[in-house]
Amino acid sequence: MLNMRYRNQTNAWPGFVDLFSNLVIILIFLLIVFVFLWTTTSVFNKSTGAKAVAELKQTNAAQAEQIEQMTMDEEEAKRLLILARNELESLEANNIALTNELNEIDLSIDDLITAYENKVLELQDQGVQMQEMVAELTRQLNQATLDKERASELEQERKALQEQMNAQRMELSAQLEKLQAALEAAEEKSRAQEIQYVEMSARLNKALADKVAELKDVSQYQSAFYKAIKNAMGNRTSLQPDGDRFIVSSDILFSSGAYNLTAEGKNQLRLIANVIKDMENQIPTDINWIIRVDGHTDSKAVIAGTPGYKNNTQLSLLRATAVVDELAKNGVSRRRLLPSGFGDTAPVALGNDPASLQQNRRIELQLTNR
Repeated sequence: MLNMRYRNQTNAWPGFVDLFSNLVIILIFLLIVFVFLWTTTSVFNKSTGAKAVAELKQTNAAQAEQIEQMTMDEEEAKRLLILARNELESLEANNIALTNELNEIDLSIDDLITAYENKVLELQDQGVQMQEMVAELTRQLNQATLDKERASELEQERKALQEQMNAQRMELSAQLEKLQAALEAAEEKSRAQEIQYVEMSARLNKALADKVAELKDVSQYQSAFYKAIKNAMGNRTSLQPDGDRFIVSSDILFSSGAYNLTAEGKNQLRLIANVIKDMENQIPTDINWIIRVDGHTDSKAVIAGTPGYKNNTQLSLLRATAVVDELAKNGVSRRRLLPSGFGDTAPVALGNDPASLQQNRRIELQLTNR
């Protein structure tokens, strides 16, 4: 870079010296011509000739002195110019040497610049790596800070949990002590009641035996009761056996939505009443038996505003009560009859078709113990 600046400069001193010398010579020539013309003009003037000649002589003498002085000055200028030229040549030589040195320095500077640029690039790479390392260390520091805070929170939670566990352990110990005391008291009470339990167990076993015997007594008359009713009803399909009970269709006993017995219903109940009265004479008086009269309806909702009842349960109970009243009217002891109403809660058919609904509208009669 520096050698290019010095390499492009040229030495102007020799040309300057030559030009200055030529200008001095031309100036002297012009001065001589001027003096000559002025002198000639003055000489040929008639009125002032003599005086002009004297002045011209004087002037020539002065000019001669000036010319001599100028000649001396020219010589001195030439001498100075020669000295200056020599100095310039010396300076030129020095300049060439300096230029060479500068070229060498420039080459060295180029190497230094290249090395500097390489070092800068290397430092920049190291700077990027350092920034990455700083970022990673910052992230690790932040993570460590978070981990430390989380660890502190976990430690506080652990302490709180430990305190809670200790409190629960103390509470549990207190409860265990209370339970132990209660257990000891219960064991003591159990030992005190063991004799009573043995006695109560014996009485209960005896009562159960009596009850089983009573049930056996009732069951042996159930078959006779159902057989007698079947014989009394003949081939009527309105009465169907179902295990330990008889089912009477409500459509034979009652009109739709009503709880007053029809004429056909009263006639069938009269036949059933005769059978029950015969059973009263056959079953021993020490057997506490009854005839359960259970009323059932279908799942159709009761029409709002229907007089006499509000729902199917009330309707079923009213129908069962009407059956009981009719049986009692035909001579059956009322203490042997128990009406109940179940509404649509115990259907025998789960469908909503007319046949299923008709099966669910029924009165069930069952001989059982009270």
